[in-house]
Amino acid sequence: MFHGISHIDMQVMDLEKAKQLWSGVIGFTISKEGEGFAELDSGNVLIRLIEVPNIEQTVSLRLSVNEVDKAYAYLLEQGALSRYAPMNTPDLQEIACVTDSNGHSIIVRRELTEDEWDFTPTLHKTGDWLPDAEELVVSLLSYVPAFFRMLARRKVIKVVEQLAQDDDSPVTREHVIKGYITSSAKVTRGRLIEPLKAQGINPEDYQAEFDYE
Repeated sequence: MFHGISHIDMQVMDLEKAKQLWSGVIGFTISKEGEGFAELDSGNVLIRLIEVPNIEQTVSLRLSVNEVDKAYAYLLEQGALSRYAPMNTPDLQEIACVTDSNGHSIIVRRELTEDEWDFTPTLHKTGDWLPDAEELVVSLLSYVPAFFRMLARRKVIKVVEQLAQDDDSPVTREHVIKGYITSSAKVTRGRLIEPLKAQGINPEDYQAEFDYE
C-alpha cells in the first residue's frame, strides 16, 4: 500500500532565498520548479519548497557531513543562526544545529569512530577468557583502523574461541596471538608485525601462523 516517502514539504516565505540556501549553499539539485514551488533532490527524498505568506509549520532535517565543525561554521557564514554548537551525543554521533531564515532546523551530523568513543566496546565472548588474554586482544585490536574494527573484532573473537575450544581450554594469550594472526588474510599479515612487537611479542615465534592458509 505504502511505497516510502517521496517528498518533504518545506514552507518558505522567500522562494529565491530558500533556493539559494538549499541549492547554492548546501548543494541539492533543483529537479523541478514552477509557480511558487521548487523541488530539490537530496539524494534520498525530494524536498519541496513551497512559498507561503506565513510559516505555519517548521521542519527539522538532518544532513550527513564529513566534518561537523566545518559544516556548522560554513552555514553560520551563510547567514544561518546557531541553535547549538558541535557536540557528541549518547548515541555516538557528533551533531550541531542551525536554523534558516524560515525557522527550519538544519542538523549536521556524523557517526563517531571507535577512536572517539569514551569507552571500550564489550567483547562478545561466549567462552572463558583469562584476564591477560582479554587485555591483549583489546590492545591488539586497537591497531586496526576504526572503520574496520567492529568486523575485525567479531572475526578475531570467533577464531580465538575456536582455538581454545579445540584445546578444551579457557582462552589464553597464546590463543589470542594465534587467532589474531590467522584470522587476517594472509596477504595482509605483514601489517600485524608491529602491533605484535609493541605488545612484547616476537612475530618470528609464530611463523607457522603467518604461513597458515
